[in-house]
Amino acid sequence: MKKKIFIGLFLIVIMIANMSFASYSTVTMEVVEEPVCTIQLEENSKFEKRLISKDLTNKEVTLQLQVTNEEILEQLTGEVVLVIDNSNSMKQTTPSNLTRGEVIKSSAKTFVTKLLKDNNKLKVGAVSFSSSNEKDDEGYVTLGTQKDATLLSQLTSNVSTLTNAIDNIVYVEDTEASYTNLQAGLNMGKQLFSNEDTNKYLIILTDGIPNVMLNRNSVSYDEQTISATKTEYNSIISNGIEVITLLSGIEDDLATVPGTQYTYGGYIEELFGTTSNPAFGTFYYITDSEIEQTITNDIYNSLVPKAKTLKDIKIVDYFPEEIIKNFDFSYVSKANIGTISASVDETNNSITWTIPNLDVGETATVQYKLKLKENFDPSIVDKILDTNQKVDLDYINLNNENQSKTSDVTPKLKLTEPPAILPQTGIFALIGFAILPTGLIIFSSIKLLNLYKKMN
Repeated sequence: MKKKIFIGLFLIVIMIANMSFASYSTVTMEVVEEPVCTIQLEENSKFEKRLISKDLTNKEVTLQLQVTNEEILEQLTGEVVLVIDNSNSMKQTTPSNLTRGEVIKSSAKTFVTKLLKDNNKLKVGAVSFSSSNEKDDEGYVTLGTQKDATLLSQLTSNVSTLTNAIDNIVYVEDTEASYTNLQAGLNMGKQLFSNEDTNKYLIILTDGIPNVMLNRNSVSYDEQTISATKTEYNSIISNGIEVITLLSGIEDDLATVPGTQYTYGGYIEELFGTTSNPAFGTFYYITDSEIEQTITNDIYNSLVPKAKTLKDIKIVDYFPEEIIKNFDFSYVSKANIGTISASVDETNNSITWTIPNLDVGETATVQYKLKLKENFDPSIVDKILDTNQKVDLDYINLNNENQSKTSDVTPKLKLTEPPAILPQTGIFALIGFAILPTGLIIFSSIKLLNLYKKMN
């Protein structure tokens, strides 16, 4: 009997004591501040943390972390001239089951289309070269003239004009006339450039080494051909024109060049140098399977201005202890770019978001929700609660420099317990209402103490 009385009195004390504590059902939540945390990365790139929605009835808010790269891409300006081999060897089949000429045509069209996309500050022209199939009165092929090169298109910004011109390249049918007068192609190509002080690029796409030169009506892989071709290259470079040469289709470097003591590898090195140490500008010495990648990607990327990509972005979002203890954390949407912590790291109350690369035009976003726990600590009632403690952000900027930035700007919440409803019977009732719980607690405590003494 005594035990039952003891338990009953103890429960009464607990019940009365709890009358002064806030409850989940009665507490209300409000957003008292909604500032946007902004960290500027580059001129047109930034990080933002903001409160994007609130459901105060369910005592929850949703926040968003977002990184945007809105830098303005620079476009290639100036003039580009393509010098394309149209000798008979271009009809050889490559591993893709297309002829070498078909692969180069397709790649060249993709190249100019990408260069000229929404770009009226660039002009592109094209010529082809091999050797003329014209014959003299005695039936001999006429070599070593400017007729060994053909104008495909003057400088233009019109994509259709250029792609049609490249499509119209005709490969020499007569194998007796299918020689390679690279000097003629270079000479005609350099004449397409204007006198304007602007960027100038000459790109050679060939599958053979030259065996014909201007002003000599004969075929020869010799020092004279090499020297004449080198002289043409040097005259182009001396005019401030950047030169890029692509050579494919050479199957065996160690094979001997007909009528010479040169190997193909030796002849190529004597004229063009090597890829690591080119004689003129940039030299790509590749296989047929690499043609498309080299033209549409490697050469293209070497011409266009540096990509404005933000790299190695690391965002650490820290939460105050009061938020972690009293609010449930959950993702509304996971990061659309990069990776983010699966849950809050309890060692430092943070989540970490890493983004390897953020290209121009990309926006990385993640959203999470904070919801008040039912067993929250009543001591936070009437306090201003920061939803976040701070954000630390590291990244590599457009100049390839490591940057570190931080911000403690954050939305703020507040919990409020509505005042108790008191009887409207005057001042004495109010005093009685205030005194009654205190009297009950004191009385119950004394009873418990006396009972405890008797039981012991």
